[in-house]
Amino acid sequence: MTMGESSSGGHTEGCRTLDVDEAVLNTKITLCTVHECSESYTDELPSPVPELESAARAAHAHGPTSRSETQGWTRRPRHGKMPDEREIAPDRVSALEKAFRGFADRGADAVVLPSVGLTFDLIGEAYDFYNLYSWEAGFGIRYGKSRNNVKGTRSMQELLCVCAGKPKQQNTTSSRCQCPTLVRLLRTDDQGWFICEYRGTHNHRLLNTCAEKLHFPSHRHIDKYTRDLVAQLRANNVNLSKVYSIIGTFFGRLENVPFTKRCLRTLCGEISQEQADDDVKKTMEMFSELKAKDSEFTYQVRVDDESRIRTLIWTNGRSKLQYHHFGDVVTFDTTYKTNLYDMPFGLFVGVNNHFQSVLYAGVLMRDETVESFEWVFREFVRLMGGKKPITILTDQARAMEIAISTVLPEATHRWCKWHVLRKAKESLGTHYSKKSNFRTDFHNLVDEMLTVEEFETGWEEIVERYGLASNTFLIQAYEVRNKWAKPYFSGKFCAKQTSMQRSESANHMLKSYVPPACPMNVFVKQYGKLQYDREQEEGFQEKRTRLGGAVIKSNLPIERHASKVYMRAMFEMFGRVLFVAGSYEVEEIEPKRKYVASHINPDAMKYWYKSRFAIDVHDDCSYFTCECGRFEHMGMVCCHILKVMIFLRIRTIPSRHILKRWTVDARDILPDHIKHYQKDMGPPEASTFRHSAMYITALELVHMGDSNPDSFECVMTGLCELKSKAASLCGVKDGKSMLEKSKEASASMTASLDSRQSRLSTKKTTVVTSHRTGHDCSGDGSFVEGGGTGLVAEDNAEVSSTPTAGEVILPPERRLKRGQPSTARDKPPYETTGKRSRFYSICRGKGHKSTTCPDRGDTPVKPRKEAQCSNCGITGHRKTSCSKQLFSPFAAVADMTG
Repeated sequence: MTMGESSSGGHTEGCRTLDVDEAVLNTKITLCTVHECSESYTDELPSPVPELESAARAAHAHGPTSRSETQGWTRRPRHGKMPDEREIAPDRVSALEKAFRGFADRGADAVVLPSVGLTFDLIGEAYDFYNLYSWEAGFGIRYGKSRNNVKGTRSMQELLCVCAGKPKQQNTTSSRCQCPTLVRLLRTDDQGWFICEYRGTHNHRLLNTCAEKLHFPSHRHIDKYTRDLVAQLRANNVNLSKVYSIIGTFFGRLENVPFTKRCLRTLCGEISQEQADDDVKKTMEMFSELKAKDSEFTYQVRVDDESRIRTLIWTNGRSKLQYHHFGDVVTFDTTYKTNLYDMPFGLFVGVNNHFQSVLYAGVLMRDETVESFEWVFREFVRLMGGKKPITILTDQARAMEIAISTVLPEATHRWCKWHVLRKAKESLGTHYSKKSNFRTDFHNLVDEMLTVEEFETGWEEIVERYGLASNTFLIQAYEVRNKWAKPYFSGKFCAKQTSMQRSESANHMLKSYVPPACPMNVFVKQYGKLQYDREQEEGFQEKRTRLGGAVIKSNLPIERHASKVYMRAMFEMFGRVLFVAGSYEVEEIEPKRKYVASHINPDAMKYWYKSRFAIDVHDDCSYFTCECGRFEHMGMVCCHILKVMIFLRIRTIPSRHILKRWTVDARDILPDHIKHYQKDMGPPEASTFRHSAMYITALELVHMGDSNPDSFECVMTGLCELKSKAASLCGVKDGKSMLEKSKEASASMTASLDSRQSRLSTKKTTVVTSHRTGHDCSGDGSFVEGGGTGLVAEDNAEVSSTPTAGEVILPPERRLKRGQPSTARDKPPYETTGKRSRFYSICRGKGHKSTTCPDRGDTPVKPRKEAQCSNCGITGHRKTSCSKQLFSPFAAVADMTG
């Protein structure tokens, strides 16, 4: 095909480049004929020269010939293999720069004008040049046909109008109308590109406003830096409108943004699709990165028969350490489902010594069955080193309750008060409005009552006063009051928690990090950000305690002692308890044995409020008990005990009333064999000369070895040699060591150690070692462990089979809900109502119709009643075709008046 050969032999002849003669060999003239269309909208084009046009037509009629036969025609050069881009020359002026420089001389409206002969370094430069012209003219462009030579190098490229071509089907919204406008590019000898053919005729209307032109795909330009910004903002759960507004501030105002919000929505969809591709692989790679940074990071994956993820649980070293210190009370909630697979996400949450929420582990579950919950609780305890919580708070899910009773039989299980009473508003109606007295009395009853007696008395009085004795909601809540009501928590340590508010608040914080319908790898990444946020808050409280001062309000000796023992947040809580203690006065019943704390103004309280509390004193004022049970519930003395301590002029809080988890030494916990070195255990009792001599010498060695690297190496080498020599000699015990004497002195410690040794000796353990990295999976009920070697009790161990070659873990099946993804809290299983069961008249069974009932026998089917006309009562026709005249009351009235 020659350089001037036409690509369409129909209505329009192509633009041809001719050499006029030898003197003007480099002069190029464009010949264009306008498409003959009565409804076309054409640009102003230069009129063709008649002589050159006739010569071009004659040359085209004779076909491609040699230069000697036909003057002015040359055969298009054939190029071999060449790069797609021409080398940059500093003295070469680009086509865009030429257009800017010649704009003033041309006097045209458009700054950029394509013409035959313009050269470019690469196709992208030509595309951008033509796209600038299309923006000014009011249309969009796209890539068209292209051709490669025998060497595989692209030698021709067409740039078309977006309206070029035919629609794929008739009666469609497509904008394609066979627009003939195009720019054809060919290769130059110096590996560049030039315009060999240009058509500027359009057969459609051109757009004028920027709002219209921005919707062309070629004008919705989003550069790579803006794409990266959008990806970062979307990864941090910034919604679409805010992302567009933020980008508008970078461009000065929204009108200057070079793309529309619709285009941004498309880009966000592409980003989400990229994140969802290879989700499991990305998640496992992220786990590997976390394992490389934190050697204590572990995870467990449970898969089904199809190797799809069924349950996933993970935790890190920081969370394990927090659980080791504060894992006595745990809350667990699974009502958060903001992920791509609609899997319930469970959070194990606790409270630290600053009374802050701490995250222990995260769980993704595909189903909420008894088997799944048993696996989750068993693996959680195993990941945390075998330590079981004392108290666990959950919602009312029956499957969770059964699993806890099986896996954690010794733990105290309580229901969340908020979950039990969350339907009070819709169940009680106007009684629960903001201005009603019932709501105030009800919350005072639920939140302030301390004893079972006053709770039950107050409940009966409120129900009777407001006429709600037959209310179903209140009846059901009262029947299970021992599971959620605050007075029934008395004597059970819950760290002042009666609801899963900490889990709910953690879920609420997670919503600000995790976007709706996000894949698993993004979910794990954003969960790590939430953990870092909690660590920052904990660091602030640590700094506040270590460096900040404590504000003493009452200037009592016992308050000054509390300021040195408790963390700042807990000391402020102690100050509030001390303030309430000022409302009580003490009555001595039996000196040093029994006291009563009475409220100074009991008449101002409800009659069911308890105003007198009995306090018993034990062991010569070293331990106090109050009938309110606040100390056993929270671990801090109540206002009644505190008032008695002040009455007895006690200057410091007894050690038995200082719970270590609230103190500054809460993290000072050592193993049993060196527990006597803890700060709260006091100085070690060196009852033998051997222990004191070795202890002093060891401290001197530590001091010398810490001087420089050489002394450190020398001391460490000597200590290692001594340790290996002493290991063979310390097997024989003479009963005079400090550790053995401390065991004899402490009966409780001896009992705990004996039970521990007996459990270790009688219970076999199975070592599960994971040597594989990547995607390990097994059959139904199996798990894949990440993080090395772990100990699993044999009776609770799950067998992990070796996967075959090429076997990988698959993501769970996606469960798409109707409507847009949201971060709304999901309903727990016990709140969802299933379809109503249908019972059939013959057998009163389910799952079949009466015509297919197995007990039907030969019972004949009742004949169907034949339809009758509602006008005449005769069968065989309808009211609309009845021959009897329809009765009309208006017609009857008209006859009577007529």
